[in-house]
Amino acid sequence: MGLLKQPFYGWWIVGAGGLVQWYTSAVFWRGFQAFIPPILNTFGWSSGATGAAISLQRSESGMISPFVGALLDRYGPRKAMAFGVFVTGGGFIFMSQMQTLWQFYVAISLLTLGMSFGTFIVFVVTVANWFVNKRARALAILMSFSAIGGLTLPILVASIETFGWRDMLMATGIGFWLIGFPATLIMRKRPEEYGMLPDGASHKENPHNNASSTKFNTIREHTISMRQAIKLRFFWQLAIVTSLGQLVSSTNLFHFSALLEYGITTALAASAAGAVAIGDLSGRAGVAILGDKFDKRMLLTIAMIMQTLGVSGLAGINANILGVNLGLWPLPFFVIFFGLGFGASIPLRLSILGDYFGRGSYGSIVGLTSSVNALFGAAGPLLVGLIHDIEGSYRLGFTTLALLLVLSIPMAIALEPTSRVAAKARQLTRKTFRDRNRFESPPR
Repeated sequence: MGLLKQPFYGWWIVGAGGLVQWYTSAVFWRGFQAFIPPILNTFGWSSGATGAAISLQRSESGMISPFVGALLDRYGPRKAMAFGVFVTGGGFIFMSQMQTLWQFYVAISLLTLGMSFGTFIVFVVTVANWFVNKRARALAILMSFSAIGGLTLPILVASIETFGWRDMLMATGIGFWLIGFPATLIMRKRPEEYGMLPDGASHKENPHNNASSTKFNTIREHTISMRQAIKLRFFWQLAIVTSLGQLVSSTNLFHFSALLEYGITTALAASAAGAVAIGDLSGRAGVAILGDKFDKRMLLTIAMIMQTLGVSGLAGINANILGVNLGLWPLPFFVIFFGLGFGASIPLRLSILGDYFGRGSYGSIVGLTSSVNALFGAAGPLLVGLIHDIEGSYRLGFTTLALLLVLSIPMAIALEPTSRVAAKARQLTRKTFRDRNRFESPPR
């Protein structure tokens, strides 16, 4: 009978969300860089103008994310996701017919609106609501689907060369509808609303029945509200650490073009840019195995060190330093460390937020964190694109990003432990209570 036991429904949510995450990554987050060279060749737009459009996408996403998170906390994922899937598919189809730069900006805006409601935040919040003890594992598996999407970059490049970028964008939009709408039907808000408990625990295994689980609940599932979270140094420190990573990762739009500029063949550039996804996938898979067993602050620090090495490798390919050409030996640093570091940082950030702040306002807190990340993410493509237009090279831009990313390492090391953040949140609650009652008359 044990062999016939149905899997916990939360894993179906992970699978459905992961499938959409894979497709979104394959055609946009990692795959869209394959569309940029043919689009620029068609219209003659500058790298700065294209980078500004992606920066607009990041900025808009940041402004929308808090509202999406709050809606998810209150109403659940289904309606938001259905709206997002519809708009995203339409955005790709509209882009396939564009003729001017302003139409490109409109298409990017549609994709931003659609993906904000229909992809990342919806799945993260929903999965985090269905898992507690296994949260890092579930989120890492969910995010691993995004990394797998990067493996298809060479296929996408070949398809664009064969069928043209317009036909491929049209097919991408239709494909998003075919995958996204069925996945919407699987989403559910919380397990308690369907007679279940997080992680698939039975009511006989209620966590209040033993001391170790009680300890777990007091440490990891205390509830901190959005209002409390924004008053805590930890929240902003974590947001800045992960935002510096977003500053770099958002420039993947130019990775393929930069590799071509450094004198690498199209086939090798496509393979290298796509191979970053192998390290990315390994980083996320590593968190699935290790994330619930080791201190996540230590793992996040290691992830930021690896990202710094990775972007330094990208800046160093075929670079001349003191009269010595470095050749291709920095390329493995880019392929391996950038992917590993970035891949590990995503589920770590999301699970840390859940561990520290609980499920009560998780959607709103993730949404606000995503807004801070988006501000940095918006600056990345714009900075690299403008430097390229001025200097005629991507190398200086990526060198600048490597130096900025170094700042994240000591900040990650200095993150406070869970218990200290919880204690500070309780102090805020008591202070707020005292302030509210300070001017009330004592009972007679």
